[in-house]
Amino acid sequence: MNPEEITTVQKHFTNIKDPRTGGSEHKLIDIIIIAICATICGANDWVGVETIAKGKEEWFHTFLELPNGIPSHDTFGRVFRLLNPEQFEQSFVSWIQAVSTLTEGEVIAIDGKKLRRSHDRGIGKGAIHMVSAWATNNHLVLGQRKVDEKSNEITAIPELLNVLALKGCIVTIDAMGCQTAIAKAIIDKEADYFLSLKENQPLLYAGVELLFDDLIQSDFTAFTYDYHKTVDKDHGRIEIRQAWVLGGDDIIPFLHGAQNWKGFQSVVKVQAERRIGDKSSIDSRYYISSTPSDAHLALDAVRAHWQVENSLHWRLDVAFREDESRVRTGHAPHNFAILRHIALNILSKDSTAKVGFYNRRLRAACNNTYLAKLLANSFT
Repeated sequence: MNPEEITTVQKHFTNIKDPRTGGSEHKLIDIIIIAICATICGANDWVGVETIAKGKEEWFHTFLELPNGIPSHDTFGRVFRLLNPEQFEQSFVSWIQAVSTLTEGEVIAIDGKKLRRSHDRGIGKGAIHMVSAWATNNHLVLGQRKVDEKSNEITAIPELLNVLALKGCIVTIDAMGCQTAIAKAIIDKEADYFLSLKENQPLLYAGVELLFDDLIQSDFTAFTYDYHKTVDKDHGRIEIRQAWVLGGDDIIPFLHGAQNWKGFQSVVKVQAERRIGDKSSIDSRYYISSTPSDAHLALDAVRAHWQVENSLHWRLDVAFREDESRVRTGHAPHNFAILRHIALNILSKDSTAKVGFYNRRLRAACNNTYLAKLLANSFT
């Protein structure tokens, strides 16, 4: 890497306060950059970080000071155990906002994931739960928040929304996030929402369900509605998705508590039918939205939301072995989750690779030129 490129990498992470007291043998920025590179290259714990770093020590000396060589795995573990994760997250968001541009109408899927082996039963510490924002067009993690052990996603989501730039986007959240405060936070960010509606909002849910029941029983003549349908065939499986959308001043204001939902404009029913051979299953879901009645948009948004499972959570588990990680002490599991998100974003920006993320990590481990290219493309 040339000096200009490494300066660009460093500038996004230099505002993090060093948690160590007294003299330190290793510079904090060196430790952070090495940890990012090692995570890209396949490291899933601190021993792995040290192992990869020592294998690339000569290369690291070309752009890092490393006054005392490569830190030990104990040093990496200690630093990230003490490092303030909120400051690390702020640096992460600063980087993403500097290098990415969200497209108008892009779906931002917000969802939570538990890091299953991050618990420490010896001290009564449960597994940490992270809520992440996934840009479905850009295929990037925009930010993340750890859910407090004594709370749930309802408190973490507004904190995450607060730091994101969402103007012109559509935010999708499952039923846990179907809350008036969250809807307001999204509208205040000049974005729109599609919120999954279930029995946790019992009166509103019952009213919306009754609306669509009346529509069906009237042979679709009771209300003016918008409709869209898609049919996908793949490997003997047929998936039929249909969306009906109701909106307008003659419907929405009469739903229970509608006045409490900022920007509330429409309600949606999505029916998904799956056929495999002579077997079929049908699943119906309801949503509330701040967008006008547009069934095509509704189907696209709902379908895009599930990318967070296939493109983010699945990759974290399969390519990064996140659910197997035994990093547990202090802030280390939270900070390592951020390292994985950084690495995933960097690998996502490589449009030349014709292999999956696991093999991209292997390639970066074996090829310093490729790793340098990944960093250069992601921080400029």
